[in-house]
Amino acid sequence: MTDAENGAPEETPAGAGVVPGQASPEPEAAGAPTGGPADAGPADPADRAAAVAALAERVRSVGRSAGGADAPAPGGPAAGAPAGPVTDEQRARALADTAAVLAEGGAPAQLAGVAVAVFGDGAAGQLREDPWAVLALPGVRPEHADGFARGLLGPAAGPGDKRRAQALVGWLLEQATLRGHSALEVAEVAAGLERLGVPDSAAAIQAAVLDGRAMPFQEELTGAEAHAAGGGDEDEPPTRTLLALERLALAEESLADGLVRLMSTFVPGEDPAEGAGEDDGADDTDADGDAGEEPEAAQAAEEVPAAPGPAAWEAAAAAAPSSSATALVRAAAESALVLHTGGEAARAEPAALLAAAAGLGLRAWAVTWTDHGRDTLAALPPLADAAAPAPVATLADLLAGAAGPGRSADGTLALDVLIVLDAPLLDVELAATLLESLADGTRLVLSGDPGQLWSAGPGRFFADLLAARVCPAVASRTPDFGPIGELVSGVGIGELQPVEAPGKEVVILTAKDGAEAVHRALQLLTDSIPRALGIPSEQVVLLTPGHGGAAGTRALNAAAKARLNPGPGRFGGFDPGDRVADSPAPGHTRPARVVDGDASGLHLEYPDGSRRTVPPAEAGKLRHGWALTVHQAVGRRWPGAVVVLPDDAGAALTRQWVYTAFGRGERHLSVVHAAGPALPQAVAERPAAARTTRLRAILAENAAESS
Repeated sequence: MTDAENGAPEETPAGAGVVPGQASPEPEAAGAPTGGPADAGPADPADRAAAVAALAERVRSVGRSAGGADAPAPGGPAAGAPAGPVTDEQRARALADTAAVLAEGGAPAQLAGVAVAVFGDGAAGQLREDPWAVLALPGVRPEHADGFARGLLGPAAGPGDKRRAQALVGWLLEQATLRGHSALEVAEVAAGLERLGVPDSAAAIQAAVLDGRAMPFQEELTGAEAHAAGGGDEDEPPTRTLLALERLALAEESLADGLVRLMSTFVPGEDPAEGAGEDDGADDTDADGDAGEEPEAAQAAEEVPAAPGPAAWEAAAAAAPSSSATALVRAAAESALVLHTGGEAARAEPAALLAAAAGLGLRAWAVTWTDHGRDTLAALPPLADAAAPAPVATLADLLAGAAGPGRSADGTLALDVLIVLDAPLLDVELAATLLESLADGTRLVLSGDPGQLWSAGPGRFFADLLAARVCPAVASRTPDFGPIGELVSGVGIGELQPVEAPGKEVVILTAKDGAEAVHRALQLLTDSIPRALGIPSEQVVLLTPGHGGAAGTRALNAAAKARLNPGPGRFGGFDPGDRVADSPAPGHTRPARVVDGDASGLHLEYPDGSRRTVPPAEAGKLRHGWALTVHQAVGRRWPGAVVVLPDDAGAALTRQWVYTAFGRGERHLSVVHAAGPALPQAVAERPAAARTTRLRAILAENAAESS
């Protein structure tokens, strides 16, 4: 596919990175060493390994001299930038000055607003002083920045310019975040710099570490990674040197600290019944033996409900509806941090825990990734049977204060128990924000399906916690039933086997190419599924690996609109009745329907009945929504799902992707298959795209220090 599905925006922002008349220079034309990357370092593998080791040591030493991870030096393109214009006059002047500098370098003036937002009102001066700082703007690539620099500096803009080299280090790390990495091995960064024609990659990395654009870390390798690196039982443990952007390095450190804080401050409550009568002989006297009014602290303590003790928790566990729910309640009784894994049917177990905790008088809430997940959870027994509304919200609403228990005086969430469903979708920055919002001693239960796609943002928070084994983990024994559940379960263990589907719950169709795949998908959406199964078209979603290509979301949506709701697109390309995808942030997509449009904007209605008006300036961020990528569909299910696998989908397919895609259908799943052997190969041989993260190593270091 031409568009990688990584949670990034579907299209480059308007005008971003478009430098008219500029192209990526060839290494020879730009003055880089001839021969390409192979000539940039030793050709022999042993020499190459030695060079990488030497580079890692140089980076570590310069990191130590600069203060290392504990004291990063201020830096980066936007470091120290003014907070931004504070008056309309200042903003107008900053925009005009920045637009003039951009135009002088051959870049679109439309980038001025973004540049001022990133760099502040000194954006024009910063871009003139360091033209490659433009790489910090969304959508700008190295060839665009090189063209802009040549426009401003002329022949002086060479590939070995220190400003270029340092900016490229930051750009490579930012690009890695789009692939889910929270850090990169130093050798990968060096190789990327060499491909971009940087003559001295080691010096570039050292300079980036010194000015704070990157933070270096050294980690010991264990397990399979250590074996692959050549470490033996008697050898010193092999290590690797990583580089990370400051914000991600600090997020993972904060996340680990937050997890340790919760676990170290948690004390299981004592049963009030235990010890009752031990002080029956005591009278109500003060410290001097005089009877009188109770001290204010004692009065306040009486207003706080006593924490449920072991007996109360055990009674709640015994009353749970399944053995897995019982195990989950017992784990939450004894631990501040609990992991829970399972499929769609296993969501009943966190629901049982939520009801049990609330029944024990605790301030307990559950959060989900989407409004669909929220409503589905609230409808599960025993939550649906309760007289009061279920204490369930989306994570975004909880953190924003739009729903949930509110905040305590110290700013933390007023909670005793928080259950987070869809936990694999949390990236490290969001997870760190959540942990910072929890008070000491709060019980945190993280629940999710480990087979599904990870977060759109960097990190693999839930997977790293499972691998770290720092807390109890309860694996559900509740399977997903039916043909779809059987198919998805097989994919989860690397097997793609046919399943019996007497009610046509699962249908597999083949197509020879992308065009035929679009035709078959539209036939299913508009005719076959509604006619044969009684599922209306508006309850069926088309899913595909990417946005571009012959059968990407753009092609599928164009075909679906022409068939289901043809029109001129009189409201910014949309017509009343259009299905749209509202994506306010990467990894967050809300399906909606266009109700109408006018001068105030586009009026949308969401599946839960809520409405909002999208201002004209923001309507360009909407996309038609009959077809979505699987990353856009996470956290939701539809009565019917049609998964389209075009002939160019092979590189995008992993077992994780297939598992998630096939699980989006509740009653029916159709697969339009044109990917040939790439599909079974992905299921059997490619569990997930690798991500480099630091969380597990940080947790291991913390555990070693505390032991």
